[in-house]
Amino acid sequence: MASTQQQRASVQPGGLRPRLAVVLAALCVTEIVSWGLLYYAFPVLAPLISADTGWSSVSVSAAFSVALVVSALAGVAVGRFIDRHGPRRMMTTGSVLGVMALLVVASAPNLLAFFAGWVLAGAAMSGVLYPPAFVAITGWFTTRRLGALATLTLVAGLASTVFAPLVASAGAQLGWRGTYLWAAAVLAILTIPAHALVLRRPWPASEHAHDDARAAEKAYTSAVVASPQFRLLTIGLTAVSVAMYAALLALVPLMLERGLTAQSAAWILGLGGLGQVAGRLVYTALARRASLPVRTASVFVLVTVSIAALAVLPGPTGVLVTLSMMAGVGRGVATLLQATAVTDRWGPRAYGHLSGMLGLPVLLATALAPWAGAVLAEVTGSYATGFAILSVLAGLGTVLMIASTRSPAAVTASKAG
Repeated sequence: MASTQQQRASVQPGGLRPRLAVVLAALCVTEIVSWGLLYYAFPVLAPLISADTGWSSVSVSAAFSVALVVSALAGVAVGRFIDRHGPRRMMTTGSVLGVMALLVVASAPNLLAFFAGWVLAGAAMSGVLYPPAFVAITGWFTTRRLGALATLTLVAGLASTVFAPLVASAGAQLGWRGTYLWAAAVLAILTIPAHALVLRRPWPASEHAHDDARAAEKAYTSAVVASPQFRLLTIGLTAVSVAMYAALLALVPLMLERGLTAQSAAWILGLGGLGQVAGRLVYTALARRASLPVRTASVFVLVTVSIAALAVLPGPTGVLVTLSMMAGVGRGVATLLQATAVTDRWGPRAYGHLSGMLGLPVLLATALAPWAGAVLAEVTGSYATGFAILSVLAGLGTVLMIASTRSPAAVTASKAG
């Protein structure tokens, strides 16, 4: 009787129970739109913002970094909430906050208001980008989660390919303020109804029903987080993520530094998204044939090499496109490796909470990426030198990531679950 009541308590409000295929399709749409407008629009519009307002590029980048910090800090609570209540309320609220944030950014009369808009955007990101969607898929798709995660990230990986050129064209025609107003409208139309109406399936949260179960879950997550393997994984992934996303967000300035036009730079950034898609297309097959250490090494070595090559090769354009796509392959598979890092080592138990704990330092460090790229360029005198430093950081992180896959703590923690 108690289990029946617990199961009923986990059902989302409303009578609709969309099929998993419909849920996955909706998440694909909302992720590509949310990533495209809340994240990838910024590196394209940042030079226009600085030129129009007179705010320094470091200050403009810092506002975006603040958004990522807020997203990281909120991520643990978001993961815990979704573990217990499901994704519908959280992701719908995130979409509403995203629309409000873009309206504030678009109308910001001064730098303080601009920062306030990005603080709100950070709260929105925590509720609509990959982490909550990954928790939703892990909870609903169980043994089929790898295929669903690959499909989701495959589609969402096109966000930069679709939106970077669109945003560049809109920015040239409408200005950065008009473009963000347009973005707010698109975000409202395509994500709020999808999250509110489609994410209505029962949520398997019965293990959180009693205080003793919650205490056991807390003890379990504390033990995992304290393990040497979790620490190696977190530090390594954090280092690689800083390098990877600083390079991504500094790619347009690097191309401009090398004499390319803003439109060409946007296309090079956008075509990197095709690399993400290509990487995700082959990942499922790779996961079946290669061990976790081999997958980890191959992906993050590719990330390191591509960043180093961008640091030393000034052209021609075709080579830069190829390198951008190589970096995209690494980013694309890295996203899946992060999404499955917890389940690969400890299984699906407390996935939302553990992935939030793993993501907190990663996102906090990644939040420094926009600022780090600009500061490295300023301190060293060029974005190219900054890319060389980032490649070293990526290499160090790769070594730690590989070490985390070989730790014997994986067996102990997994059995404990």
